[in-house]
Amino acid sequence: MRRALASLMAAGLMLAACDRPHEPGSEEGQAVVARTSESELPAWLSPTDGTDPARWLAGREVGYPLPTGAEPVRALQEALTEAKAGFIEDPRMIANRTAQLGQMLAEIGKTERYALLLTGFSAVAARRGRHKSLYGEMCQHYFNTRARGVDHAAALALLAERFAPGLGTGESP
Repeated sequence: MRRALASLMAAGLMLAACDRPHEPGSEEGQAVVARTSESELPAWLSPTDGTDPARWLAGREVGYPLPTGAEPVRALQEALTEAKAGFIEDPRMIANRTAQLGQMLAEIGKTERYALLLTGFSAVAARRGRHKSLYGEMCQHYFNTRARGVDHAAALALLAERFAPGLGTGESP
């Protein structure tokens, strides 16, 4: 239990750092640095990282870099494209949060495929129509639900109730 709590606290700190706004004149806001190495993956995608989020996420899931045309990369490109329509965050942030959620789930013995998480959350977000959802918030609710022992399908059903138009969280109408 302490390990899960420590993971949640670390995750919160990482999520807060991810959403930090760019400060004028900071080096971060100056240039995009492309990291497309075929032999290594950055720990996380920074705001200035040019790595394809789908390729990075697929590599994180299998534990080693994959070439751009690999099937897992294509599947995650499709899933991220679908997610982009329903969430406020950009694909880089969605990829980071998906990897983070995957780690947290693995720590409690509930490993999930990243594409399955993305498509499930996108289906929930699509029900909101034009009102976009907060992906990070959905990840946190999903994790909490799964940590209570609820299976994947039931956790998505609970998310659908929570994020229903007019009832859920996210951007207000």
